[in-house]
Amino acid sequence: MNTVSTLLEQKRSGDKITMLTAYDYTTAKIIDQCGVNAILVGDSLGMVILGYENTLPVTMEDMIHHTAAVSKAAENAFVVADMPFMSYQISVQDAVANAGRLIKEGGAQAVKLEGGADVCDRISAIVKASIPVVAHLGLTPQSVNAFGGFKVQGKSLENARKLISDSMKIQEAGACAVVLEGIPAKLAEIITKKLDIPTIGIGAGNGCDGQVLVYQDMLGLTTGHTPKFVKRFADAGTVMRQGITDYINESKSGEFPAEEHTYKIDDEVIAALIREEEK
Repeated sequence: MNTVSTLLEQKRSGDKITMLTAYDYTTAKIIDQCGVNAILVGDSLGMVILGYENTLPVTMEDMIHHTAAVSKAAENAFVVADMPFMSYQISVQDAVANAGRLIKEGGAQAVKLEGGADVCDRISAIVKASIPVVAHLGLTPQSVNAFGGFKVQGKSLENARKLISDSMKIQEAGACAVVLEGIPAKLAEIITKKLDIPTIGIGAGNGCDGQVLVYQDMLGLTTGHTPKFVKRFADAGTVMRQGITDYINESKSGEFPAEEHTYKIDDEVIAALIREEEK
Protein backbone atom coordinates (compact mmCIF):
# COMPACT_ATOMS: atom_id res chain seq x y z
CA MET A 1 0.00 0.00 0.00
CA ASN A 2 1.41 3.35 -1.06
CA THR A 3 1.35 6.14 1.53
CA VAL A 4 2.95 9.52 2.24
CA SER A 5 5.81 7.62 3.92
CA THR A 6 6.42 5.23 1.01
CA LEU A 7 6.50 8.09 -1.50
CA LEU A 8 9.03 9.94 0.65
CA GLU A 9 11.15 6.80 0.89
CA GLN A 10 11.06 6.52 -2.92
CA LYS A 11 12.56 10.00 -3.20
CA ARG A 12 15.28 9.16 -0.71
CA SER A 13 16.17 5.90 -2.44
CA GLY A 14 15.96 7.28 -5.99
CA ASP A 15 13.03 5.03 -6.92
CA LYS A 16 10.96 7.11 -9.36
CA ILE A 17 7.33 7.72 -8.36
CA THR A 18 4.66 6.92 -10.94
CA MET A 19 1.30 8.71 -10.98
CA LEU A 20 -1.57 8.69 -13.46
CA THR A 21 -4.96 10.36 -13.45
CA ALA A 22 -8.20 8.38 -13.18
CA TYR A 23 -11.79 9.49 -12.87
CA ASP A 24 -13.86 6.28 -12.72
CA TYR A 25 -13.85 2.87 -11.03
CA THR A 26 -13.06 0.72 -14.09
CA THR A 27 -10.07 2.74 -15.25
CA ALA A 28 -8.73 3.19 -11.71
CA LYS A 29 -8.92 -0.58 -11.19
CA ILE A 30 -6.77 -1.25 -14.25
CA ILE A 31 -4.25 1.45 -13.33
CA ASP A 32 -4.04 0.19 -9.75
CA GLN A 33 -3.50 -3.41 -10.89
CA CYS A 34 -0.61 -2.28 -13.08
CA GLY A 35 1.24 -1.09 -9.98
CA VAL A 36 1.21 2.70 -10.31
CA ASN A 37 2.28 4.38 -7.06
CA ALA A 38 -0.37 7.10 -7.02
CA ILE A 39 -3.62 8.03 -8.74
CA LEU A 40 -4.60 11.65 -9.17
CA VAL A 41 -8.29 12.43 -9.46
CA GLY A 42 -7.55 15.67 -11.25
CA ASP A 43 -9.83 18.58 -11.94
CA SER A 44 -8.67 17.87 -15.48
CA LEU A 45 -11.85 15.77 -15.48
CA GLY A 46 -13.54 19.03 -16.42
CA MET A 47 -11.85 18.83 -19.83
CA VAL A 48 -11.46 15.10 -20.52
CA ILE A 49 -14.67 13.85 -18.88
CA LEU A 50 -17.12 16.77 -18.76
CA GLY A 51 -16.09 18.57 -21.96
CA TYR A 52 -15.27 22.01 -20.54
CA GLU A 53 -12.64 24.25 -22.14
CA ASN A 54 -10.65 24.38 -18.90
CA THR A 55 -10.80 23.22 -15.29
CA LEU A 56 -12.52 26.30 -13.84
CA PRO A 57 -16.17 25.08 -13.93
CA VAL A 58 -15.42 21.90 -11.94
CA THR A 59 -17.30 21.78 -8.62
CA MET A 60 -16.69 20.12 -5.27
CA GLU A 61 -19.60 17.78 -6.04
CA ASP A 62 -17.87 16.75 -9.29
CA MET A 63 -14.63 16.03 -7.46
CA ILE A 64 -16.27 14.08 -4.62
CA HIS A 65 -18.33 12.02 -7.07
CA HIS A 66 -15.34 10.96 -9.17
CA THR A 67 -12.95 10.58 -6.24
CA ALA A 68 -15.36 8.20 -4.51
CA ALA A 69 -15.44 5.99 -7.60
CA VAL A 70 -11.65 5.92 -7.89
CA SER A 71 -10.99 5.32 -4.20
CA LYS A 72 -13.19 2.21 -4.28
CA ALA A 73 -10.96 0.73 -6.98
CA ALA A 74 -7.53 1.66 -5.59
CA GLU A 75 -6.22 -1.11 -3.34
CA ASN A 76 -2.56 -0.12 -3.49
CA ALA A 77 -2.23 3.29 -5.14
CA PHE A 78 -2.11 6.50 -3.09
CA VAL A 79 -5.21 8.49 -4.08
CA VAL A 80 -4.86 12.27 -4.39
CA ALA A 81 -7.88 14.47 -5.16
CA ASP A 82 -7.70 17.94 -6.64
CA MET A 83 -9.35 20.81 -4.82
CA PRO A 84 -11.30 22.62 -7.55
CA PHE A 85 -11.28 26.32 -8.34
CA MET A 86 -12.72 28.48 -5.54
CA SER A 87 -12.86 25.59 -3.05
CA TYR A 88 -9.86 26.97 -1.12
CA GLN A 89 -9.16 30.47 -2.43
CA ILE A 90 -11.82 32.33 -0.41
CA SER A 91 -10.78 31.42 3.14
CA VAL A 92 -8.75 29.06 5.26
CA GLN A 93 -11.96 27.76 6.80
CA ASP A 94 -13.37 26.87 3.37
CA ALA A 95 -10.12 25.19 2.44
CA VAL A 96 -10.09 22.92 5.49
CA ALA A 97 -13.79 22.08 5.20
CA ASN A 98 -13.58 21.20 1.51
CA ALA A 99 -10.39 19.20 1.97
CA GLY A 100 -12.19 17.27 4.68
CA ARG A 101 -15.06 16.47 2.32
CA LEU A 102 -12.67 14.98 -0.23
CA ILE A 103 -11.28 12.71 2.49
CA LYS A 104 -14.57 11.82 4.24
CA GLU A 105 -16.94 11.64 1.28
CA GLY A 106 -14.49 10.96 -1.54
CA GLY A 107 -12.19 8.54 0.22
CA ALA A 108 -9.01 10.31 -0.92
CA GLN A 109 -5.78 9.96 1.05
CA ALA A 110 -4.52 13.44 0.19
CA VAL A 111 -5.68 16.63 -1.51
CA LYS A 112 -3.90 18.78 -4.07
CA LEU A 113 -4.14 22.53 -4.45
CA GLU A 114 -2.47 25.04 -6.73
CA GLY A 115 -0.30 27.98 -5.71
CA GLY A 116 2.84 28.95 -3.84
CA ALA A 117 3.39 31.39 -0.99
CA ASP A 118 -0.15 32.72 -1.36
CA VAL A 119 -1.69 29.40 -0.29
CA CYS A 120 0.74 28.41 2.45
CA ASP A 121 -1.76 29.34 5.16
CA ARG A 122 -4.25 26.96 3.52
CA ILE A 123 -1.68 24.18 3.29
CA SER A 124 -0.69 24.61 6.92
CA ALA A 125 -4.29 24.60 8.16
CA ILE A 126 -5.24 21.52 6.13
CA VAL A 127 -2.15 19.65 7.34
CA LYS A 128 -3.01 20.59 10.93
CA ALA A 129 -6.35 18.89 10.32
CA SER A 130 -4.36 15.68 9.64
CA ILE A 131 -4.93 15.80 5.88
CA PRO A 132 -1.86 15.36 3.63
CA VAL A 133 -1.46 18.08 1.00
CA VAL A 134 0.22 17.85 -2.39
CA ALA A 135 1.12 21.30 -3.72
CA HIS A 136 1.16 22.35 -7.38
CA LEU A 137 3.55 24.92 -8.85
CA GLY A 138 4.42 26.21 -12.33
CA LEU A 139 1.71 26.06 -14.95
CA THR A 140 -1.27 25.92 -12.64
CA PRO A 141 -4.39 25.40 -14.83
CA GLN A 142 -6.74 27.22 -12.45
CA SER A 143 -4.71 30.36 -13.19
CA VAL A 144 -5.13 30.01 -16.96
CA ASN A 145 -6.82 33.42 -17.26
CA ALA A 146 -4.14 35.14 -15.20
CA PHE A 147 -1.40 33.49 -17.28
CA GLY A 148 -3.10 34.36 -20.56
CA GLY A 149 -3.23 30.70 -21.60
CA PHE A 150 -1.40 27.44 -20.96
CA LYS A 151 2.18 28.73 -21.05
CA VAL A 152 5.49 27.41 -19.73
CA GLN A 153 6.40 29.10 -16.45
CA GLY A 154 9.72 29.99 -14.79
CA LYS A 155 11.74 30.88 -17.88
CA SER A 156 12.88 34.30 -16.66
CA LEU A 157 15.32 34.75 -13.79
CA GLU A 158 12.67 36.49 -11.67
CA ASN A 159 10.06 33.81 -12.23
CA ALA A 160 12.56 30.99 -11.71
CA ARG A 161 13.60 32.51 -8.37
CA LYS A 162 9.95 32.78 -7.34
CA LEU A 163 9.27 29.13 -8.13
CA ILE A 164 12.27 28.07 -6.06
CA SER A 165 11.16 30.32 -3.19
CA ASP A 166 7.56 29.08 -3.43
CA SER A 167 8.69 25.46 -3.39
CA MET A 168 10.61 26.01 -0.17
CA LYS A 169 7.67 27.82 1.42
CA ILE A 170 5.10 25.16 0.58
CA GLN A 171 7.45 22.56 2.03
CA GLU A 172 7.76 24.59 5.23
CA ALA A 173 3.96 24.87 5.32
CA GLY A 174 3.75 21.09 5.49
CA ALA A 175 3.12 19.85 1.93
CA CYS A 176 4.03 16.18 1.53
CA ALA A 177 4.85 16.48 -2.19
CA VAL A 178 4.65 18.97 -5.05
CA VAL A 179 3.59 18.67 -8.67
CA LEU A 180 5.78 20.74 -10.99
CA GLU A 181 3.96 21.48 -14.23
CA GLY A 182 5.17 23.17 -17.38
CA ILE A 183 8.54 24.47 -16.21
CA PRO A 184 12.03 24.07 -17.72
CA ALA A 185 13.67 20.73 -16.91
CA LYS A 186 16.84 22.26 -15.46
CA LEU A 187 14.81 24.45 -13.11
CA ALA A 188 12.74 21.46 -11.99
CA GLU A 189 15.96 19.58 -11.26
CA ILE A 190 17.23 22.43 -9.06
CA ILE A 191 13.95 22.49 -7.13
CA THR A 192 13.98 18.71 -6.74
CA LYS A 193 17.47 18.75 -5.26
CA LYS A 194 16.62 21.56 -2.82
CA LEU A 195 13.46 19.92 -1.47
CA ASP A 196 13.15 17.10 1.02
CA ILE A 197 9.66 16.26 -0.25
CA PRO A 198 9.07 14.47 -3.58
CA THR A 199 8.55 16.40 -6.80
CA ILE A 200 6.25 14.94 -9.43
CA GLY A 201 6.68 16.39 -12.88
CA ILE A 202 4.37 16.93 -15.82
CA GLY A 203 6.20 18.78 -18.52
CA ALA A 204 9.10 19.35 -16.13
CA GLY A 205 11.73 16.87 -17.35
CA ASN A 206 13.07 13.64 -15.90
CA GLY A 207 15.00 15.26 -13.06
CA CYS A 208 11.88 15.17 -10.87
CA ASP A 209 11.31 12.40 -8.33
CA GLY A 210 8.34 11.13 -10.33
CA GLN A 211 6.03 11.72 -13.25
CA VAL A 212 2.29 12.18 -13.79
CA LEU A 213 0.24 12.17 -17.00
CA VAL A 214 -3.44 12.33 -17.88
CA TYR A 215 -4.23 8.75 -18.84
CA GLN A 216 -6.33 9.75 -21.88
CA ASP A 217 -3.29 11.59 -23.27
CA MET A 218 -0.75 8.82 -22.75
CA LEU A 219 -3.12 6.15 -24.17
CA GLY A 220 -4.00 8.14 -27.28
CA LEU A 221 -7.66 8.65 -26.39
CA THR A 222 -7.63 12.42 -26.91
CA THR A 223 -7.75 14.21 -30.25
CA GLY A 224 -6.56 17.62 -31.36
CA HIS A 225 -3.56 19.37 -29.86
CA THR A 226 -1.19 17.17 -27.87
CA PRO A 227 1.11 18.97 -25.37
CA LYS A 228 4.83 18.65 -26.06
CA PHE A 229 5.41 16.80 -22.79
CA VAL A 230 2.98 13.97 -23.61
CA LYS A 231 4.25 10.64 -24.90
CA ARG A 232 1.63 8.26 -26.28
CA PHE A 233 2.48 4.86 -24.87
CA ALA A 234 -0.42 3.17 -26.70
CA ASP A 235 -2.97 4.01 -29.39
CA ALA A 236 -6.05 2.88 -27.52
CA GLY A 237 -8.20 5.39 -29.38
CA THR A 238 -7.66 3.58 -32.69
CA VAL A 239 -8.41 0.21 -31.06
CA MET A 240 -11.64 1.58 -29.56
CA ARG A 241 -12.79 3.17 -32.82
CA GLN A 242 -12.14 -0.07 -34.72
CA GLY A 243 -14.04 -2.11 -32.14
CA ILE A 244 -17.01 0.25 -32.20
CA THR A 245 -17.05 0.26 -36.01
CA ASP A 246 -16.98 -3.56 -36.09
CA TYR A 247 -19.87 -3.66 -33.59
CA ILE A 248 -21.96 -1.33 -35.76
CA ASN A 249 -21.26 -3.28 -38.94
CA GLU A 250 -21.91 -6.73 -37.42
CA SER A 251 -25.08 -5.56 -35.68
CA LYS A 252 -26.47 -4.18 -38.96
CA SER A 253 -25.51 -7.30 -40.94
CA GLY A 254 -26.95 -9.68 -38.34
CA GLU A 255 -23.58 -11.34 -37.75
CA PHE A 256 -23.86 -10.21 -34.13
CA PRO A 257 -25.22 -11.58 -31.92
CA ALA A 258 -24.20 -15.05 -33.10
CA GLU A 259 -25.48 -18.30 -31.57
CA GLU A 260 -22.77 -18.32 -28.90
CA HIS A 261 -24.05 -14.96 -27.64
CA THR A 262 -27.67 -16.07 -27.18
CA TYR A 263 -29.62 -18.08 -24.58
CA LYS A 264 -31.47 -21.29 -25.40
CA ILE A 265 -34.96 -22.51 -24.57
CA ASP A 266 -36.44 -25.99 -24.94
CA ASP A 267 -38.15 -26.57 -28.29
CA GLU A 268 -41.13 -28.03 -26.43
CA VAL A 269 -41.70 -24.72 -24.66
CA ILE A 270 -41.59 -22.81 -27.94
CA ALA A 271 -43.97 -25.32 -29.56
CA ALA A 272 -46.41 -24.90 -26.68
CA LEU A 273 -46.24 -21.11 -27.01
CA ILE A 274 -46.92 -21.33 -30.75
CA ARG A 275 -49.95 -23.58 -30.19
CA GLU A 276 -51.29 -21.09 -27.65
CA GLU A 277 -50.83 -18.23 -30.09
CA GLU A 278 -52.66 -20.14 -32.84
CA LYS A 279 -55.79 -20.69 -30.72
